[in-house]
Amino acid sequence: MSAAEDFHTAFWNAKRAMAQAAEAAYSRHGVGSGQQFILRCLWEDDGLTPGEVARRLELATPTVTRAATRMEAAGLLRREPHPTDARLVRLRLTDRGRALEGVIAEEVARLGERALRTLDPAEREQVVRFLGEIRRNLV
Repeated sequence: MSAAEDFHTAFWNAKRAMAQAAEAAYSRHGVGSGQQFILRCLWEDDGLTPGEVARRLELATPTVTRAATRMEAAGLLRREPHPTDARLVRLRLTDRGRALEGVIAEEVARLGERALRTLDPAEREQVVRFLGEIRRNLV
């Protein structure tokens, strides 16, 4: 196998393992994997539109809209009419969604520590830097 193939396989396997571990961690709290990023946006700035969340996360608006529908059904957020544009809605955290901020932060910290536990601090910084470089190379 070439270095490129080795990288692609290693990256795919790490990504899949991270996704599975994240799904297990967040689902204990009724949060789907990926929804923590939407929650983070709303914890920082409650009342964003799905389009605003999508732009911040570099996602398509329909992706955020579908996730918001699931999150609303789970009691994490509610939709409210936009005050000046009847075509839009604002996503507002429920008390349950707001209460998860610390819990999800703890899960993120545990998950990161688990993923990086065999790396020293300098190696951890390198991993983050290299992942940023990989992303920049691809966009």
